Amino acid sequence: MTTTIYSARRILTMNPRRPVATHVAVRDGHVLGAGTLDELAGWGEYELDERFAGKVLMPGFVEGHCHSWEGSAWEDTYLGFFDRTAPDGVHHPGLKSIDEVVERFRAAAAAATDDAAAETGVGLIPGAGKSRSGGSGGSGDPGGFGGRPAGPGGAGGSASLGGTGKAGGPDGPGGRAGAPGTRGAPDPSGELGRSGEAVMGWGFDPIFFGGRRMVAADLDRVSATRPVIVMHQSGHIVNVNSEALRRAGITRDTQVQGLVRDAAGEPTGELQGPALRSIVYRAAGRDRFLDMGRGDSLWRFAASARRAGVTTATDLANELPEETVASQIAATANEDFPLRIVPAFFAAARPADEGVAWMKSLIPRSHERLRYGLVKLVVDGSIQGFTARLKWPGYYNGHENGLWYVEPNEELPRILGTFHRAGLQVHIHTNGDEATEAAIDAIETVLRERPAADARFTLQHCQMAHDAHFRRMARLGICANLFANHLYYWGDQHYALTMGPERAGRMDAAGSAKRLGVPFSIHSDAPVTHLAPLFTAWCAVNRTTASGRVLGEAERITVADALHAITLGAAFTLKLDAEIGSIEAGKRADFAILEDDPLAVDPAALKDVAVWGTVVGGRVFPNPEPEAGAD
Repeated sequence: MTTTIYSARRILTMNPRRPVATHVAVRDGHVLGAGTLDELAGWGEYELDERFAGKVLMPGFVEGHCHSWEGSAWEDTYLGFFDRTAPDGVHHPGLKSIDEVVERFRAAAAAATDDAAAETGVGLIPGAGKSRSGGSGGSGDPGGFGGRPAGPGGAGGSASLGGTGKAGGPDGPGGRAGAPGTRGAPDPSGELGRSGEAVMGWGFDPIFFGGRRMVAADLDRVSATRPVIVMHQSGHIVNVNSEALRRAGITRDTQVQGLVRDAAGEPTGELQGPALRSIVYRAAGRDRFLDMGRGDSLWRFAASARRAGVTTATDLANELPEETVASQIAATANEDFPLRIVPAFFAAARPADEGVAWMKSLIPRSHERLRYGLVKLVVDGSIQGFTARLKWPGYYNGHENGLWYVEPNEELPRILGTFHRAGLQVHIHTNGDEATEAAIDAIETVLRERPAADARFTLQHCQMAHDAHFRRMARLGICANLFANHLYYWGDQHYALTMGPERAGRMDAAGSAKRLGVPFSIHSDAPVTHLAPLFTAWCAVNRTTASGRVLGEAERITVADALHAITLGAAFTLKLDAEIGSIEAGKRADFAILEDDPLAVDPAALKDVAVWGTVVGGRVFPNPEPEAGAD
């Protein structure tokens, strides 16, 4: 057995008993120990590897809330307000008006029409085509995985509305199931499922455009004959053109929760929530959950993670159809795949009893880089989309309250209890404080019926929780994974439009969570925001908005606490803290390799610490050198 000892400028172990070291010994993909060279030499014969002698090592970052949609999203056109960098390093400038959005979309649609044969990817796997995301420059990832099979891509499949009668809608991709208030849902025939014909975009958010909402007529300028669908940055809302409405059978007579209408009662083309999203995706012949496993999507997801120093990432809401499961197993079993993935089964995809059976069948198929067993429930929508459920006094600008994705009083505890009794861990999406309170109530009910010492229910986002919520969470052993990136991306809008100054100052309250004893982590929800744990840590430490406003100084946390949140804190929420999250004897040899020390730089510069690459199970994965057109 070969032992390799890596030297480093500094190793931040996140092990409180030995927080700093100069060397780490690795054998069989695990850590033998961290300390000095003399201490580690006692393990016997070794090879000294000094390639990291000038760098800083940390435990590989753990992204406790993101989606493999981060890989498949780049098959479509990026239409966001903020600049973004694709997994291949290509820069995509942000768009500052709806007209700019439409013009990029028109150009991408025209290019796709002219080059339809090359619409299958961005070139990380041989035979894949090029991205339609509107970036400047661009090529396949130069340090990626060319020549590595991505596993079988799923074939066929389309979304269906209300097959389970359950509420649905993950934070990212479009869901399949129905939602409370769904009745008279259209079921057109003859024009559904023309896969590849639809024009798809993502990342758009009208909250940045001064009150102007996108309407069907805007997207009719992209195409009047093909369905055009734009997923909002939150993933909870879509805008569509007139042709998509027609093919989906959505009219003024449609009675489905989330249909936005104009003053005359006609659909505007804005569709909120999972039920309507499901209808239009079916009309487009697209299945987001199959897309996540097709082609090189998982390899793009892994490339994004490697660029950011992430060695373990969730796929936190996936229906897990067999085709996608097969792709996950094949990709993660490849020794060149640089990421551990923890998929979460999207509970709305099946009746709860069937969901339990499906999860029980998947758990034995897990391996060291793929861990099944997590379940995701979604209670409400997004705050910036005005679909989150808020307690009184509601939205600051007077907008009506948001959507329940699952009936909170009976259905939520019933579904939650079914998975809990089966011994499965459940994470619950809550954005608004009314949704958070409903989730805590349901957990308390379930734990009263079936006590569990270490269930680790986790509230995902949990953005509006106040002290009373955190006290109850601490008493019940509930974890929080807070959406710190929101503070930068939407902080100004929360201050002015959604929350108002007082409540905006306590959003994503990591300081309160720590003070009141709630185990917490912080996250990106990629691709909703970009996958970069050091940026997420910077958000929690500085709480600075895009305009430079400090949003709730009292909720700031220290750099050390933020680094814990993106390593051991996130690992704890996934029940993986015995395996990952710190560099100490017996744990997996997963490291983030940094060019500087996050504890030594100015906290305002935390997001600028460069990532050299990662080590996963003792295997080194350097990041590629940037090429022209890349960030």
